[in-house]
Amino acid sequence: MSAPKNTFKAALREGRFQLGLWVALGSAYAAEIASGSGYDWLLLDGEHGPNDMPLLGAQIGALRGTASHPIVRPPMGEAWLLKQLLDQGAQSFLIPMVETAEQAGALVRAVRYPPAGIRGVGAGLGRASDFNRTPEYLTTANDEICLIVQIESRAGLAALDEIAAIEGVDGIFIGPSDLAADMGYLGQPSAPPVTEAIRDAFARVQKHGKARGIMTVLLDQAHEYRAMGADFMAIGTDVNCLVGAIDRLRRDFLGLAETQQKGGGY
Repeated sequence: MSAPKNTFKAALREGRFQLGLWVALGSAYAAEIASGSGYDWLLLDGEHGPNDMPLLGAQIGALRGTASHPIVRPPMGEAWLLKQLLDQGAQSFLIPMVETAEQAGALVRAVRYPPAGIRGVGAGLGRASDFNRTPEYLTTANDEICLIVQIESRAGLAALDEIAAIEGVDGIFIGPSDLAADMGYLGQPSAPPVTEAIRDAFARVQKHGKARGIMTVLLDQAHEYRAMGADFMAIGTDVNCLVGAIDRLRRDFLGLAETQQKGGGY
């Protein structure tokens, strides 16, 4: 028995577009509910969602065996944190705020066993090896890891070609909200200069043969990003979906007009 097949990584290699949703409520129940809606992948957000290791582990477990592949975003790309998430069964990662090729190379090593990396050998204690019931886990795990690095600053864009050239980086994800803020357009991820920077970044990533990812909560913008060449994309969050549905239900019952919502990104 080998490590579980990473369906998300396989789809990207085959050029199949993957549609996703942000899961930020910190709830295994919410993750399980979202998994029944047909999204190819769900992003378990440990950067901005109220998550810790037990909560993330519970959500990874809730998605086990479902059609929605879990991608975990830790709050930062620290090797000790990635080690724990790997043993919890995470195979795909979105690492925020990557700005140099050195950072990207260190992340590649952090998610792989020696001699290719520095991952500690302890998966027999966790879900990753089906609690030591997968005999060939250690020799097959590296091949099923998918590493996506998130570019969301001008410094990251400047180093984009060097980052995308790193072997073991499977994809580049552009973070529009933080990129917009760094470019002087806080709260305006749709500003034309930001959109053009994303378009240019996608073209550069494509030259390196890596997958291009992004997220938005605006469907018009989602279609625009898809036309630019996005290979995987999230089109909403569980938080926004919940808030929108609850607010709409009350307004509809009372016959109230819809109001324009201002938010803090996403």
